Amino acid sequence: MLPDPLKSYRTAAALEAFDSAAILGGHADRDELTLLIAPERIVATCRMARNDLGFIRLSAITAVDWLPAEPRFEVVYLLHSIDRNERVRLKCRVADGQEIDSVTSVWRGANWYEREVFDMFGIRFRNHPDLRRLLMPLDWEGYPMRKDYPVHGHKYSYQSDQEGPWRS
Repeated sequence: MLPDPLKSYRTAAALEAFDSAAILGGHADRDELTLLIAPERIVATCRMARNDLGFIRLSAITAVDWLPAEPRFEVVYLLHSIDRNERVRLKCRVADGQEIDSVTSVWRGANWYEREVFDMFGIRFRNHPDLRRLLMPLDWEGYPMRKDYPVHGHKYSYQSDQEGPWRS
């Protein structure tokens, strides 16, 4: 449900009119809108924001680990309407091990952002076209941006890196 102070925001009102059950909460700070979206409705909400509200640019997707809180993670979508120079932040709360739908069907550029979130936090995106590590080696264990990841990292042998074709 959209909080009363946000009803004056055109974008928030339009998203609530589109699907009131999608909005679980939100706030505005320094005139920047943040809406909490039900994870199962993120694709439809993003598609409506792009097609009907002009948020044609996906600036980024990132995540926050709120350990020990449950649900543990927030997946954060940063949208930008170039025509109006308006930005909105959509957040979805997901539990550890819970999947969220990929928005690559809305913005193809979400592909790399979602891979980065998967690689760093371990959050899986359902229907992603190529969900595999992006920044860490493919055989890396663990997710470095999680709060329970060891401060000094896991021991890793760089021996295999020294045996590449560039060494002679």
